[in-house]
Amino acid sequence: MRNTDTTPPTGNEDTPQGLAFALTAYGLWGFLPLYMKLLDHMPAAEVVAHRVLWSVPISIFVLLVLRRTDALRQALRTPRMLLMGGVTAVLISINWGIYVWAISVDKTLDAALGYYINPLFSVFLASVLLGERLSVAQWVAIALACVAVVVLAVDAGGVPWVAIGLMLSWGFYALAKKQLPIGPNQGFALEVLLLALPGLGYLAWLTQTGGAHFSLSGGRDMWLLMGCGLVTAVPLMIYANAAKRLRLSTIGIVQYIAPTMIFLVAVFVFEEPFGRARGIAFPMIWAALVIYSWSMLQQMRAARGV
Repeated sequence: MRNTDTTPPTGNEDTPQGLAFALTAYGLWGFLPLYMKLLDHMPAAEVVAHRVLWSVPISIFVLLVLRRTDALRQALRTPRMLLMGGVTAVLISINWGIYVWAISVDKTLDAALGYYINPLFSVFLASVLLGERLSVAQWVAIALACVAVVVLAVDAGGVPWVAIGLMLSWGFYALAKKQLPIGPNQGFALEVLLLALPGLGYLAWLTQTGGAHFSLSGGRDMWLLMGCGLVTAVPLMIYANAAKRLRLSTIGIVQYIAPTMIFLVAVFVFEEPFGRARGIAFPMIWAALVIYSWSMLQQMRAARGV
């Protein structure tokens, strides 16, 4: 039976399966810095290339098992879909590159900050680009987040580019992804397929110049790089299933699990300095997220007439 999985998820009610999927996905993302830290002796671009390449067989295997390859084949034959998929592929590769580099240079706290701010940036984008009206509480939350970034910038003597880069790349990726008329699993497969060719070219150049860390003779680096496919593809696909089985408000709250875990890993495992500026900025971000979440829940209740 033909099944392209292009029907949008309803998300009208929470299910135990959806919550389990969401907790698993965000939990895996929360622990991801521990895995990426094992690769910090490699260039971020090389790690990203392997994340792409080893995600290809996993994503195709999942689509074959689910019998949902028709939409992917159609997308690969449609120039407009290829262009849209190319945009999301570039944005997600930029996001991955910044994230991997940040962990390798002990800026994991900045990565956590970027993912904390991202929901507020997405709301701002919806207002500016999609014409959605924001409540007073949502504007207050965005303003608090902006002040927190200014505090960090003043303290550091420059813009916290890691946090801003992750926020911008993921925010625009999520926006572009919403416009991609294809199921989430097929969309991910399309993205990694489009990135595979430049990824292979880069790795071939690294091998030719003697800079590659991957070797078929085995070793720790080879297995770690191959594992990049699992730690990349599995959480994304689990999250895609969670989104279909949870209300938007529930996803909005649960999404803070990942940056909170990243924050805790940075402070207590990597022992990155917290400092006075971060001691001011992070509570401001947390307060902004509480205000934003409360406003979102009130809107959802009003829409349901509760």
